[in-house]
Amino acid sequence: MLVTESIDDLREQVKEWKRQKLKVGFVPTMGALHEGHLSLIELAHKRADRVVVSIFVNPEQFSPDEDYDSYPRKREADLEACKENRVDAVFIPSVAEIYPDEDFLEIRVKGLGDHMCGASRPGFFEGVLLVVNKLFNIVNPDIAVFGQKDIQQYRIVSRMAEEFNHDVKILKGEIIRANDGLALSSRNSYLSDEERLLAPSLYRSLKYLEKQIRGGVSEPGLLIEHQKSELEAKGFEIDYLDLFSFKDLKPVKKLEGGREYILAGAVYLGETRLIDNILIDN
Repeated sequence: MLVTESIDDLREQVKEWKRQKLKVGFVPTMGALHEGHLSLIELAHKRADRVVVSIFVNPEQFSPDEDYDSYPRKREADLEACKENRVDAVFIPSVAEIYPDEDFLEIRVKGLGDHMCGASRPGFFEGVLLVVNKLFNIVNPDIAVFGQKDIQQYRIVSRMAEEFNHDVKILKGEIIRANDGLALSSRNSYLSDEERLLAPSLYRSLKYLEKQIRGGVSEPGLLIEHQKSELEAKGFEIDYLDLFSFKDLKPVKKLEGGREYILAGAVYLGETRLIDNILIDN
């Protein structure tokens, strides 16, 4: 397994694979790998001959009041997990390797970042696209795998690949959950024991709403407000909980046939931000 901090070294390895007509899969991460990440690596293995994983905590997607400095970093454990899961190359660049000079250019997100996580985290998706665009240019993958848990990120990255003509196919990996339904996340390590017991409540609210919608409810607004109240009574602070269009990520009041939707929520439990979603084909 190649482990490198160098853009040039990684590019040379990928070029060699391409000369051998091998398909390259890519899984970008911020480290602190868990079973959710490993499932994305497994999906990459199924669709490619060689798999590259990047581990980079991207400062450009953190606002000054967020957890960049305290974000979990577990280099040795991550490398061991990559080795055990047959990763062919791990790219662990420094901030200076990715952002060596003053930036004069930027990427802007219109529309797709107005709601969901983008509404409460201004500049977040611009930071995501900046680093993903760089990583695509560095790795030159044939496929790249992103998790459904970060569904807005998946949709925006997919749109970037389309609009910027990246020659890379974007794949969506399923959400991996703990036995009680909590979506796995590196930030779950922030939860206290008491908070961890409460944390699956967000998923239960989404499952309840999904059941009502699949049972025929086409205007779930009142049910959504009731679930917000239920979560707040348990100690959650609601960022958002709503039904969104899969196509443009805008809130939806009434479901229509033949459309795709996202039931999604983001909440704070103590200092920990939890997100989750369920996809609905109506």
